[in-house]
This record gives sequence, structure tokens and C-alpha cells, in this order.
Amino acid sequence: MSAPAPLAGAPPPARPIDDTASTQLVRLVRDVVSLSQPDPVAIARIPGTDDAVLGGELHRIPLTSLVRLWELLARNGRGAGLAVAAAAPLGTLATWDYLVTTGPTLAAALRAAQPYHRLVTAAAEGFALREDDGLTVEFRTTAGDPAVAAVINEYVLAYYLRRAREATGRAVTPARVTFAGPAPREHSALVDAFGTRRIEFGAGADSITFAPDDAHAPLTRADPALAHLLRDHADLVLATARPIPGPLDAFRAALDAALDDGEPALPAVARRLATSPRTLQRRLAAHGTTWRQELDLARHERARVLLAGGRTTAAVAERLGFTDDRALRKASRRWRGVSPTGLHHR
Repeated sequence: MSAPAPLAGAPPPARPIDDTASTQLVRLVRDVVSLSQPDPVAIARIPGTDDAVLGGELHRIPLTSLVRLWELLARNGRGAGLAVAAAAPLGTLATWDYLVTTGPTLAAALRAAQPYHRLVTAAAEGFALREDDGLTVEFRTTAGDPAVAAVINEYVLAYYLRRAREATGRAVTPARVTFAGPAPREHSALVDAFGTRRIEFGAGADSITFAPDDAHAPLTRADPALAHLLRDHADLVLATARPIPGPLDAFRAALDAALDDGEPALPAVARRLATSPRTLQRRLAAHGTTWRQELDLARHERARVLLAGGRTTAAVAERLGFTDDRALRKASRRWRGVSPTGLHHR
């Protein structure tokens, strides 16, 4: 039996690695940030940036963590993104690096690699390719802060220039570089990095254009068998990679266990996490939530399931730690504006 067709206009289903980044990219940006960040605690607070987590290719880091690292780096101003590209020799981004440098030509390698950009960042960003007068690589970032976007785009365009030089074995000079953002007061660092003054600001896109001779020059790594193996490996990584637990996952698991045991109290949950109630509250606040909000959400979902399973209002109230069924009814009206018996119909 075939699967039902999705509803017209419905968004595509979320995939496990949506809104995540590779460990290699996060490590690269983290290491560059650490060279200029006087407060290492600021980095340590960002989930997924410790060496233990970044050690596996199949771990995926929340995209919010990568964006936070870029925000820290952007404090250094324009040119900060160039330092990231300078710290990324071939192989730094593992499979992705070899995909974009293995093929008969630079243009062919980038075309073949394009569907695998999720290896680096699984987000609504990526690069578009145009082959009219040479080869143009356009990049789109989802970063909302213009200062952060400027640093990211510096890195990305410098990255593709570096890979083009490594792949061709030539001192490639771009035919054109464009930035969507406004021109900085001084951009000699960009001229030095890209090797050209043909840099435009306030353009319609962030892009780098390679001359036809460079785009279609034979690559030193032209190996069809290796390219096939790399794509197979990329498929495997994308199919088996999984996000690391988020910062609230351990807390929510402990809260669920406490609800199961009939002790949904702050001290009890804190004990399960080997911390103090005050420290736990501070951690929740740091992630934009509170004990009361989390308990309310957990009770809401648990009440809906229990009532749908035929439990009485009194039994559910006792199970979830309410003083009585009147307290549950009050919470139900707050949740959905209905009585407890109406919850399981929602």
C-alpha cells in the first residue's frame, strides 16, 4: 500500500537533523572564537561545544549553538569570518571538504556536492550555483543580525575560494566577489584575502564568481570511484546522524520520571539531577523558562493522555500532584479553556 500523499500546501515533514550543524564546523568556529574570546565561560555555556560531544561525526549540534558562536565572533568586527577560513585547511570539514574538491572540474564537483550541503548545516540556507560567465557560488544565511550575517558570509566565500585553490592547485583569483551588506569603512583585509579589488557591496546576493578557465580546469583530485564512495558515505552520515540532547532534555526526562513516581516537586527533580533547587531554577531561567512553566506543560500533556485513557479526574489530579480535582479543573481551564473531561477530545 502506498503512503498517503501530503496535504497540498503542507510543510515538508521535519527530519531528525533539521536545524543542526556538523561537529566539524562547530569545532572550527569554536576554536577561532576561543583565540579572541577573553571569557572561556561564555563558550562553555553554549550547548554542544565541549570536546566530548564534538568528537563524533554522527553527532549533530543545535544550529542555535553555532549561531551563538558566530555572534561571539562578530564582536571582533568585519574580517572575523576570514580568520575562520584561514583556520580551515582541506579536511577540516571532513566529508564535505572532499565532496567539493573531488570531481573532473570545480564546477562539476560543486554541482555533485550541492545536494549534500546538509552535512554542514541542515537549515534553510545553502548555496546556489550559476554557470553563465564562469561559475558563481551564491550563499544564503538565515542569520538575522546583519553584523553576524556579514561575518558568516566572509567565511563562506573565503572558504570556497580556498577550496578552489586547493582543488585546482592554482592561485585562483575570483572574477568577482559580492556582498549584500553595506561597505565597511575599510576593507583592505577582504582585498588581501580574496586577492582582488573586484569586490562589490550592497549587491543583491553574497557570491563569489570564478572565471571559466578556473571553473573548468581539471582537478588534481579527479577520481570518479572516490567521488562515488564519498557520496555513499555522505548518504550514510545523513541517514544515521542524530542531534545531541538539548540543554533541557535531561531536566524534562527527570520531571517525567518524577511525575511517574507521583513526586513532581522542585526538590525531588533537583535531586534526580544531582543539583540544588536554586541552581536548577537558575539553569531553567538561562534557557528562557521556569520551573512553573515546565511543570505546567508536563502536567498538561500527562493529563490529556491519562484522561483519554479513562482515568477519573480525581485519579489524574492525585497522580499529577494536584491538591484535589478542583485544582486540576482550574488548571484545565487555563490550559485550554475546558473542563478536564474535555481535554482528551482536544
